[in-house]
Amino acid sequence: MLALARPLGVDTVALGEAAGRTLAEDITATRNQPPFRASAMDGWAVRAEDATAGARLAIAGESAAGRGYAFDLEPGQAVRIFTGAPVPAGSDAVVIQENATRDGESVVIGEAATPGANLRPEGGDFFAGEDLLQAGYRLDAWRISLAAAAGCASLSVARRPRVAILSTGDEIVLPGATPGPHQIFNSGAPALAVLVEHWGGEPVLLTPAGDNIEVLASAVRNQSCDVVVTIGGASVGDHDLVKPALSTLGLTLAFESLKMRPGKPTSFGTLLDGRYVLGLPGNPASALVCAELFLRPLIAALQGSDPSLPIMTARTAAALPSNGPREHWMRARLSNANGVLTVAPFGDQDSSLITVFAGANALLRRPCDAPAAAVGDVVEVLRLERL
Repeated sequence: MLALARPLGVDTVALGEAAGRTLAEDITATRNQPPFRASAMDGWAVRAEDATAGARLAIAGESAAGRGYAFDLEPGQAVRIFTGAPVPAGSDAVVIQENATRDGESVVIGEAATPGANLRPEGGDFFAGEDLLQAGYRLDAWRISLAAAAGCASLSVARRPRVAILSTGDEIVLPGATPGPHQIFNSGAPALAVLVEHWGGEPVLLTPAGDNIEVLASAVRNQSCDVVVTIGGASVGDHDLVKPALSTLGLTLAFESLKMRPGKPTSFGTLLDGRYVLGLPGNPASALVCAELFLRPLIAALQGSDPSLPIMTARTAAALPSNGPREHWMRARLSNANGVLTVAPFGDQDSSLITVFAGANALLRRPCDAPAAAVGDVVEVLRLERL
């Protein structure tokens, strides 16, 4: 799947609109930050050799943030200074205001200064020419702050993948509608839309389509998107019509089933016009597990970001039986007790149980044919991000 995924292009957005976007170009500092020596405290800029305990220094002026003292500091002088203000040339320390007393046009030093005290060096944060942020970084508040400190008013970011989500099946009705006696509410698509938004994509919820080849093909045919995600109709039963329907649009499959549970009928391919298609199982829990494992990295790859999943390890809080021939991703509860991560899978892993997924905060991975695990054994887990 990732071998087929290509970044979609670049947008230029204002700094304030870049949150959640993926940086498309490196950001390099064009000047030092701070661009001058600055005071770290309110107090008095002095020459350390003059500022001995009890010394009386003449007040020469003031240096405030944005408005520095314009002259060199002479021997026997001090300059009133404030946090962030430029340190005058000739000074090499700042005496904090609690350690000095003003007396008319003089200041009396209460505690001797040491060279470099309470000074922020020029370039103490970063230097001109230094790489600050790299392409592929997801922009959060802290990275946007760094870009702002570098003077960037706008940023080049990856275009957000437009992801169309299509639920299929005669049994599906929208939340709020009146279901028939054999119908259920569409719970998978709204959840996927939230995840797509969180992962940096732009979700488009399509009207659910029934089990009809032409209806399914029509729902996708003229939809403007980069990725089509289908939910349901992905297996090989008489009513699983997604693949036959999309074959009329030139579907070429890269894979059409997985040695995994839940999610065996998951498929991936491309349409003739280049749009990607990710086919997910119909059970909402199965669809969400497979979205975490496949849609999340796909959206990252389409933005030129790192698609690898943040797999971590934890110790089992309960014994686990041996696994069969399919990799198993179990919905689980991850806990931290005194710095030790432990994980316990839910007892019922039926793929239709949405309540279990709502209570889970991790997926526990059991490799194919994994032997039984005892309490305390190390296993791999994928933490689920709770928004």
